[in-house]
Order: sequence, then C-alpha cells, then structure tokens
Amino acid sequence: MAIKVNIKKNIPNKLIKNYVFFTDGDFKINGLKNLNLGKDSELIKSTIKSLNLSKKNFLHFNLNPNLKITLVKIINSKVSIDNEKIGAKFYDFIKSNSIFLLTFDLINITQTQGKNKIFFDEFLHGVNLKSYVFEKYKTKKDNSIYKIDILAKKPFKLYQDKKFTSILEGIKFTKDLVSEPGNILHPDEYTKRLKQLTKFGLKVVVYDEKKLRRLKMNALLGVGQGSVRGSYLVTLEWNGLKKNKKPIAFVGKGVCFDTGGISLKPAKFMEDMTYDMAGSAVVVGLMKNLALRKAKVNAVGVVGLVENMPGGNAQRPGDIVKSLSGKTIEVLNTDAEGRLVLADALSFTEKKFKPQFIIDLATLTGAIIVALGSEYAGLFSNNDRLSKQIFDCGEKVDEKVWRMPLHKNYDKLINSKNADMQNINYVGGAGSTTAAQFLQRFILNKTPWAHLDIAGMAFSKYGGALNSGGATGFGVRLLNKLIEDHYE
Repeated sequence: MAIKVNIKKNIPNKLIKNYVFFTDGDFKINGLKNLNLGKDSELIKSTIKSLNLSKKNFLHFNLNPNLKITLVKIINSKVSIDNEKIGAKFYDFIKSNSIFLLTFDLINITQTQGKNKIFFDEFLHGVNLKSYVFEKYKTKKDNSIYKIDILAKKPFKLYQDKKFTSILEGIKFTKDLVSEPGNILHPDEYTKRLKQLTKFGLKVVVYDEKKLRRLKMNALLGVGQGSVRGSYLVTLEWNGLKKNKKPIAFVGKGVCFDTGGISLKPAKFMEDMTYDMAGSAVVVGLMKNLALRKAKVNAVGVVGLVENMPGGNAQRPGDIVKSLSGKTIEVLNTDAEGRLVLADALSFTEKKFKPQFIIDLATLTGAIIVALGSEYAGLFSNNDRLSKQIFDCGEKVDEKVWRMPLHKNYDKLINSKNADMQNINYVGGAGSTTAAQFLQRFILNKTPWAHLDIAGMAFSKYGGALNSGGATGFGVRLLNKLIEDHYE
C-alpha cells in the first residue's frame, strides 16, 4: 500500500472522482469559484449548511453519482500533532471507503503563506505515519496505491522543511527493525545494518566481544554468552556542531530476542520478545533522522546488542559479574537482563563521551505496564530540568511520559549479601523503580540522566492515533522534539 502525490496545474473535470477541500473551522470554502465547478459550487455550499459539522474533522458525501466531495477542517493549532492526527484519521477514512483518487484544492494554500501550507505538510505527515505496514515476508502484498492529485495554480514543493521526511525515515527504520523476526535480526545482522548508516554521515564504531572483554564489559557479555550469536556495543556519532561541544547521548537496550535465559520465560507470548530491542531501535532511528536533517547538534547513540538464550554456556542464576564500572552484580534472575546490558553501556557512554546528559530507552519491565498501561512510558531521572523538558515534549507530539520515583530508600531492595548489588528485588513490589534505581548506580559522575521504560509503548496489538498496529516507533518523535526545542 502506498501514497502517491502529484502536483498539477490543471486536471480535467471528467477525470476527477473525489474532490477534497480544506476548510476553516466553520467549513467555509473560499476556493470553489476557482475550480470551475459551475452549479456544483452552490450545491456544495448548500449541502454544507444543511449538515451539523461542528464536532467533525472531515465530511464525505456524494455530490452526484460520478463526483464525491470530502471536506477537511483546518485546525489553527500551535502544535503539529493536531493536524497530524487529522491526517491519520483521514488515511483510515479513505482506506475504509476504498477511495483511490483524491484531488486536493490547494489554491488557497499556495496563495497564502504561512499556516495553511504548514497545515498541509502536517496533515500529509499524519497520513504517511498511519500508512506504515510491515509486509516484507508476505508472498501476497497489498499493492494498492492511493493517488492524491493536488490542484494548484503555481507549482510548489511538498515537505520543503526536511524535518518531515527525515523523521519519517527515522521512524520507518525503527519500525522495520522492531518488526523483524529474531532469526533474521540477531546481533550479527543488526550490526551489519548499523554499519550501513555511515552513508548518511554517521560515524559508526563496532565493539565486538574481543574488544568488550578488553574493556571489561562483563555485565553485557554475561547476557549474551549462552547464544551462538555475537554480543556487541555499537556507537553512532553525529557532529552537527564544533567537535569541542559536548554531545547529548542516547543509550538503547538491544536484546534481539529474550528467552529469559536459564530463568526461562513462559512459552505463551514469548514470540513477542523480538521487540525487546526496541530501545536500541529508537536510538538508531533518531540518529538516522538527525543525520538526514543535518541537525545542528552533537549527538551520540550507544546500543548494546545481545541475544539472551539458555545455551550450555549461558549465565546461571547466582553468578556474580564485575561490570565496566568496577561494581559487582549478583545475577539472581537471568530474565532481568536488560539492566545488565544498560549498566555497562551507561558507564561506557558517560566515561568516553562526557555528554551533557544521557537518556536511555528500554523495554525493561512488565511492572511499568501494570502501572501505566499503554498510555505513558515510565520516566525516571536524577534531574528535574531534563525531566520537565522530556515531559513537555511528550505532550507536544503525543508520546507521553509519566515521572516515577527514585529514592535512596529503594537501594536496600537491590543490595546483595554477596556482591555490591543484585539484579532483581526479591522482596516484591516497585519492580520498575528498583530497575531504574539499579541503572542509576552506573551513572558515576552525576551526569544528568533519564531512563525511559517503554515496555508498554514500543509495540501495539491494536494501533494508535498515528500508527496502524505493530511496532510504534515510540520515542523517535519525542527525542527529536526535545532536541529541536532545547538543544539546537
């Protein structure tokens, strides 16, 4: 399924099957006289007046057996999400009504500078976001093409601002990665795909097992030692400013498949554990977006890529490992593996790049789904300013977060008798908080840090306002907005 857009100066009326008019809040159409519809113009106006449209974003009706009319209400909003949601709803609408040819009246938009043109870009962005499907492995694909012909007196470029196409590419890359099955996107293959991002201007460095052992990243390596696949840490750097400017850093959990290891998960729904690498996919999708739009920021993405398998060499419950930070960890449950991967990745990022802040993303705990469902990601942070920035940006792009507590009193739940700490809280309760409290111990130099637990947000069975189900790409838009508003 695809959306194909053409801009034309003239379209013969006999070829037009569907007219789409953008209107103001009262559904007044100013461009009708320019479309040479004759008596039909008055009929459209009278039809509009006879209908109650106050609570609708768009309206569709047959003007005659050969001509359909669709009206789309413009929202004069300061945030693009409102018009993007209208575009997403419009995509569902044309799909369910089998409308394959649309002609947009953009005469007013091209004659008027500013908000109307921006509105259309936002609207079309919503259409594109909603239309994503993952059909790579289907032998019969939906090859439907929804044609949109734009009628405009003067030619113009869609998406003159690269931010729309760049973020769309970043989100698509994230969704594609999360949608891949575990037998295809294992750590070895994932690493190969990340190397290809150098063509967009990113500096990509791969640390394989030999290098990780030299760095003493035993927490990360322990997770992957039961798999025949390799374990890796990959860094992606974008330098859009002077090199001496401190970067901002994003760290992602990349457990390509999580069986739970020796602490084996139940068989039911284990197939969903392909998306346990969604945190890493968000980081690399964000970095691709920054490179494509030539963002004026120095940024680094760091992802730990492993596969958690119950092989003959797998990590055992009760094992003790020494992390990159020098702190020792008693592994009481091998299914609490994401925090082990992130522990070394966080310490590495802080030590090597000395960033302004670090934000990590992970499908870390089922407990966050119990607390927040699939409406909010859990936000944990050591910094109020960074937390507020993330929260506010989440509201703007409808990728919402909710701040959860961190406190030294939780430390007693993860202190170990045999090591510096244990990787789970056996007392019970506060599962997401104790996981975040664990991660905080690996921020060694008081760098501003935030942890986003996206376990309830990375994948959707039913879809949402801007996604059609499956991988959501949650986090790419949020972090891109954070950079746009505060760090460029």
